[in-house]
Amino acid sequence: MAPIPGSGLAKGLAVTLRTMTKKTVTEQYPDVQPDLPPRTRGVIGLFEENCTVCMLCARECPDWCIYIDSHKETIPAATPGGRERSRNVLDRFAIDFSLCMYCGICIEVCPFDALFWSPEFEYAETDIRDLTHERDKLREWMWTVPAPPALDPGAEEPKELAAARKTAEKLAAQQQAEATAVPSGTEPHADEQARAAEGPTRPHGDSRQQSDQPRQEGRE
Repeated sequence: MAPIPGSGLAKGLAVTLRTMTKKTVTEQYPDVQPDLPPRTRGVIGLFEENCTVCMLCARECPDWCIYIDSHKETIPAATPGGRERSRNVLDRFAIDFSLCMYCGICIEVCPFDALFWSPEFEYAETDIRDLTHERDKLREWMWTVPAPPALDPGAEEPKELAAARKTAEKLAAQQQAEATAVPSGTEPHADEQARAAEGPTRPHGDSRQQSDQPRQEGRE
């Protein structure tokens, strides 16, 4: 049977009429930001205070897109006769997102929780060379990292949080003890104030006479 002329056009118009009566689902980006899942892999944020420059993330990266530079500093001994220590200081931490394949290996292998996934995705550039972001930009993305999910009921508290809480409580107790303690040397000062309140006393009679003699000679 030969197709009826214009049947294709009629079907297309029917589809158009059906969609015209439905509510639109198009999000007007960038005026309306998308509602992303909390574990979206956008970019990698850096918490540089936790970075010890162990280079484990750079070595395990399959794309070799992480660049780290550092130098060593000598820490003097904390006690007399102690030995000096050396530590690594981070100079540069950069990630080339034009090479990154978002596998997350660097985040998983970091032993000190210095790298985190951020849902930030608006980092497009007009030049591919500008996709190598330094640690300042990575630090800005760190503040967009969502909070970790709550622990299950009855779960043990992480050891890091327990240790941090104990340290904070100990520091608060020391500060309170220092604030309430009486400083040394305050009791003699209080006695001097009490004697001064009773009335002025002449410290030495000779000094009074010596101070009056020039006045008498001047009058004569």
